[in-house]
Amino acid sequence: MPASTLPLTAATGAFTAEAFAAHLASQTTAPAWWLERKRAAFARFAELPMPARGDESWRFSSVGQLSLEGAAVVPPAAPGCDVPLDFGPSAAHLCFSNNQLAHRRHPADALAAQGVIVTTIADALVTHPELLRRHFMAQPQKLGSEKFTALHVAFLRDGAFVYVPRGVEIADPILITHVMAGSGTAVFPHTLVVAEENAKVTVVDYFVSTDRDSGAHQLAVGANDLYAAHGAQLNYVAVQDWSRDTLSFQFNSTVTRRDARNLSLNVHLGGRQARHESHSQLQAPGAHSEMLALTVARGSQEFDQRTLQMHQAPNTSSNLLYKNALLDSSRTIFSGLIVVDPDAQKTDAYQSNRNLMLSDDAEANSLPGLEIQANDVRCTHGATTARIDPEQGFYLQARGIDPRQAHELLVFGFFEEVLNKLDNDALHAALSALIQKRFHE
Repeated sequence: MPASTLPLTAATGAFTAEAFAAHLASQTTAPAWWLERKRAAFARFAELPMPARGDESWRFSSVGQLSLEGAAVVPPAAPGCDVPLDFGPSAAHLCFSNNQLAHRRHPADALAAQGVIVTTIADALVTHPELLRRHFMAQPQKLGSEKFTALHVAFLRDGAFVYVPRGVEIADPILITHVMAGSGTAVFPHTLVVAEENAKVTVVDYFVSTDRDSGAHQLAVGANDLYAAHGAQLNYVAVQDWSRDTLSFQFNSTVTRRDARNLSLNVHLGGRQARHESHSQLQAPGAHSEMLALTVARGSQEFDQRTLQMHQAPNTSSNLLYKNALLDSSRTIFSGLIVVDPDAQKTDAYQSNRNLMLSDDAEANSLPGLEIQANDVRCTHGATTARIDPEQGFYLQARGIDPRQAHELLVFGFFEEVLNKLDNDALHAALSALIQKRFHE
């Protein structure tokens, strides 16, 4: 049965057939293929069940607390883009507030003259439809959240589209801000980045709730597509700082071609329950993927991290380093898999999850894994869970450092290994300051 004729069965929470029909009616300028994808996605969302305790891809997750009830399909009016965090100089800026574009600063004339595009998905549907169609959600989701991925596509209103032509290098980051405000609000942020051959770009996604300390119940279902063509260098940094009572899903998909380099750093700070899925595909010889994450988990927060490193060609490499600091009664789950295809000889893959336990009541779960079908590879994985070494604390205190300050120095030193992989000093400083601020709350 064609997707357009599938029955719109009863869906979950506020995301009913009636709500979807109203959303579709608002897409007045969208092309037919876009609307068809949305119809197919909603049908998929409506048919798929919610995750259950027995689902292996949701192992250790608090699936009983997943609920889409109370989310507003049509969010309240956008509050603007007064964001307190300064990431330093940026080449361009887009700000979305409650799913609507609230602020835009175009690239400088010199970059625009070279063909650099920083615009919205709504604009790209009209001005660059083939590029969008080729790269938007082009990779299949394989990590367990197919229902929520379908929800994202079905109700997506707008997002960021970044295109860097062949050979163009952009020195300063491109900043994309996603603001959420109001209890019951649901947002569907999306960022699509295409770096053509030998291009170089850094993109920063900042997800923030204006009322993050008020306990406002919110829902965020976001995704990004990152494509690095032959020889490109694509750096992507995402900072998740939603409200304390947000249910968050984020899907990260990267494609890396011959001799290209793709770096993704995800900083997890906000949310009541946050699931992040990262799928990296290395599709041609010489491709390299750097997958990094930092998490500060406190209170009763749960951070669920699922990763997939797929080596599909010979002479590719990947490095995954996820670090979590856990306080109070927080929980983290890490489940990572390295897959090496039969033809992917000379693969060099590394995967490490390190957990720093700062409370007796915190809980860290780690499930690293390998699936190797080639015989000439070097693949390693591991997970560690530890507390601060008392001898290190004693060493600092013996040199006159206050015990509390010594404790903080050791915690922030735990994160520096990841932050030092950034070559932008202003971005490094902004992330360090934000992590310290959230750690002290």
